Amino acid sequence: MKSLVVSAHCDIPCGIYEPVVAKIAARTVARMTDQMLELELPDMTDKHAVDHYVSSVARRTAVKEQHAETCKRELETLWSDFFKPEHLEKFPDLHDKFWKAIKAAGTCKQETAKDHADELLTAVDEIAKMFYEAKGVPERFAAYQEITDNLYK
Repeated sequence: MKSLVVSAHCDIPCGIYEPVVAKIAARTVARMTDQMLELELPDMTDKHAVDHYVSSVARRTAVKEQHAETCKRELETLWSDFFKPEHLEKFPDLHDKFWKAIKAAGTCKQETAKDHADELLTAVDEIAKMFYEAKGVPERFAAYQEITDNLYK
């Protein structure tokens, strides 16, 4: 009996791929970064204020790291399962863009810096633009931006 091996992000393969989840995760990373940078150090003699500050930082750090990991996973799925060798002809920098985006997500887990969060957002948008072009629906990129750029404004 001859077998056929196929793969997809859900291993069915369903053919459903979308960069929106990666962007929402990246936006969450950026939002948690902004909130952490806005926190003011408390009076170190006020135990309640210190406890509140530490808890606030810990919660935001956990969410930031979780969403950075989600972003990495979603990008890796698009990279390994959606994009094919023929896409390299149209997007010769495809591997470099994915590699840098995934590294940016990792850096956002390690550090709390607005410039790193902004780099991740830009990288995800660049990948989304390639994605919609590869699918033959470049006009969807505008809708993607409209939705994902206004999540918490």
